[in-house]
Amino acid sequence: MVSGRNADSPAPGRIRVGAWIADPATNELRQGGESVRIEPKAMDVLMILAGRAGDVVSREALFAAVWPGTVVGDEALSQSITKLRRALGDDPRSPTYIETISKRGYRLTAQVGRGEAAPAPSAAQPRPRSYKLLLIGLALVTAVALLLFSRNATPPAGADAANDRQSPWITVTVLPFESMGGNGAPDYFARGIGDALMTELGRLSGLRVISAAGIAPGQAAQRARYVVSGNVQREGGLLRINVRLTDTRTGEQLWSQRFERGATDLFAVQDEIIRKLAESLPAKVTAPERERMARRSTRSLEAYDDFLRAQALFLARGARENRDAREFYRRAVEIDPQFARAYAGLAMTFAMEPRLRGGTEAGPDLERALALAQTARQIDPDIAEVRWALGFVYTQARHYPEAIESLQRATEMNPSFADAYALLGGIHTYMGESAKSIPLLRTAMRFEPEGGYLYFLLLGRAYFFEGDFEQALINLRAALARNPADLEAHIYLAASLMASGNRSAAEWEAQEIRSLEPSFSLRRWLESYPLSNPQYRERLRRALSEILSA
Repeated sequence: MVSGRNADSPAPGRIRVGAWIADPATNELRQGGESVRIEPKAMDVLMILAGRAGDVVSREALFAAVWPGTVVGDEALSQSITKLRRALGDDPRSPTYIETISKRGYRLTAQVGRGEAAPAPSAAQPRPRSYKLLLIGLALVTAVALLLFSRNATPPAGADAANDRQSPWITVTVLPFESMGGNGAPDYFARGIGDALMTELGRLSGLRVISAAGIAPGQAAQRARYVVSGNVQREGGLLRINVRLTDTRTGEQLWSQRFERGATDLFAVQDEIIRKLAESLPAKVTAPERERMARRSTRSLEAYDDFLRAQALFLARGARENRDAREFYRRAVEIDPQFARAYAGLAMTFAMEPRLRGGTEAGPDLERALALAQTARQIDPDIAEVRWALGFVYTQARHYPEAIESLQRATEMNPSFADAYALLGGIHTYMGESAKSIPLLRTAMRFEPEGGYLYFLLLGRAYFFEGDFEQALINLRAALARNPADLEAHIYLAASLMASGNRSAAEWEAQEIRSLEPSFSLRRWLESYPLSNPQYRERLRRALSEILSA
């Protein structure tokens, strides 16, 4: 709010939307004596719709304007629209403000004007220059925020490729393999091949594998010196794979090959691709690494196909998808009882079950998860993903020393294993060692720059306990931009706002927490929360006790 200005008088940037005054400076909607605060992203969505009042604005255009350069799911936009409708008192079945246009996007149907002035012209007339300036201003603010955030959260563009010249190891990224042909390989199959190459390359001591998630092929040079790309097609019993290795500094294609084999030869083709890549990259491969490259978790294509289906479902992080993933993992181990990674995946579904069910009666599920993860380790103790799964299960059971030991072993096997560094960082915060968490999480973000909301949540959480509330707020807001429905991120954002002296914003976050979980109780949440350090628990409780009911 502008100092010294009456709250109901027109101010630069304020616009009238129907019966409401929208103030993007304070993220508030006002009507008479009523004031409703909304999320910054929801206000950005409203401003974009208001700038094109009467027009249909596609979901793609909204994503590009409100979340530029950020990979978010459809849920982020849907949540923003839902929150806007709730704040405006709009009924989606009979809208007077925001209309959903099936398969196209959204349209603002209410009249729009400046401040408390006359309504804006209809959509058929030229839009006032002030709206263009407003949208330009929003874009500039967003760009500056992203620039400041990127300097804080991830390395500068091209840093990995530039540092590669002085580094003792080589940076490489594997772009998602494209699924070709109308009756070709399903997406999960193409993704599985790319993931397998990343996993195998990450085990080579002379390489550091940087994730390519969320970037366009033309931006790959900003992440790594060398890029692997390709496509895959599976039709009936025939498998076609095209692979390329490119030096991003020179643009030279170092190696490329087309493979056309029977589908049952998939593993032999993958082995050959890995061997060719290792020979073409300027990294030394040790004898033990060559031996590991020759080994694989399963030689059953049918079991591997079920495993890939399970992986795709498990990543959705939904209760139904988790149950479906469990059945595919079970089928995989029934086909191949020595399939260690399938056992590890099965363990993960049981470990996730209590969280997806609301955290109740976790004991039996965690016992089952631990037994399955230990079986996977007994089958093959030299697979980093197996060690990570065991570390995750130990974490859920609050056996932190065992979890740390397992995860450290995973990073020794695969020095580019971003999720292992991230989970290690999260555990150290649980134990009251947030200073140790931050460099581990920064390492995870270097290898997985688009690691999703969880990395930013863990980093923001660590900064909160370190007392650096500015960086806590930056990272927690980045987490919520990627997943607006994450309860833990809202909780830590509210705590950070209170600790930094911004009570009004913290109270708004408390409302968000209650809207996500109407029966939320701080005491009950802390009882089930795996924060073992008593000083940290008390610090969090003290920050939240005035705005959230016990």
